[in-house]
Amino acid sequence: MAGAVAWAGRGDEGSAPAAQGGPREGAPPLALDALVDDPAQATALQSAAELYQSGERRQALDAFNAILDSDPDSLYAGVGAALSLWPDGTLEQLRGLETEAPESGLVKLHLGLALLWQGRQQEAEEAWRRAEELDPDSPSALRAESLLHPDFPAGRPFFVPAQSLPQDLATLLPAAQLAELEQRAEASDSVREWIDYGVALQRAGEAVSAREAFDRAAEIDPNDPEALAAAAIVRFDKDDPSQAFSRLGPLAQRFPDAAVVRFHLGLGLLWLSRVDDAREQLDRAVSAADGGVWSREASEVLARLDEAASQGG
Repeated sequence: MAGAVAWAGRGDEGSAPAAQGGPREGAPPLALDALVDDPAQATALQSAAELYQSGERRQALDAFNAILDSDPDSLYAGVGAALSLWPDGTLEQLRGLETEAPESGLVKLHLGLALLWQGRQQEAEEAWRRAEELDPDSPSALRAESLLHPDFPAGRPFFVPAQSLPQDLATLLPAAQLAELEQRAEASDSVREWIDYGVALQRAGEAVSAREAFDRAAEIDPNDPEALAAAAIVRFDKDDPSQAFSRLGPLAQRFPDAAVVRFHLGLGLLWLSRVDDAREQLDRAVSAADGGVWSREASEVLARLDEAASQGG
């Protein structure tokens, strides 16, 4: 279970801080993004989170507590149980978890959400900044980043590889999949294996580890535009987007006809709301001779931009 769990939706991640003022209606969203090795616990967490999302907080509390009975150290279940108490006892429970796990981005993310729902926005933002600082290699840090930057699109631009992950990994839980990909990358030390591992890490929200994997791919072959583009776009940070563009710009000059570079440069520009500049790069990706998956992806993004423009006026 490595994805948005009981969250209001991907597009809502960056919108929560927009409203100023007093307390909010309803309960804070829950975003567990759980990576666990035990399939039974993954299923139990998913079920409990779905109960929370549907508004059945009493049943969700029972479900999270059942997980804690067998695994008292589960921060995922602890956070879920704390939010299920809303509004009575949530902050106290989260403060207790913060004491037990002071560097957990998961706890600080939800502490911030609980504070926001109480109308304490400044304190909420402080909690999210701590999540970024103390637990940067986590999906919670990425969610915190989006909440702190509501003017950006939610999340970060993802690297799109030339080929999908190996099919024999499709049935594995994300935690097992990551372990297998890491083993393969270290054993082969090939560009392809390190890119595969980096892609899986990025999907799991482990941006720092993904950057290290893509950097390794680029070290193995410093002339591979795919590895170099991956190592560039993974550095996109809403606090300092120049980390990505200082690499993507020179890559576009070095590989002027490489679709992989043009596509990811265009994607990054979209995150900055530079739509016209993004269109130019995406058009070049579409027409590139080596386009492949990046030309197709660029065409799809351009079509969505056209649709949005037509609906907007």
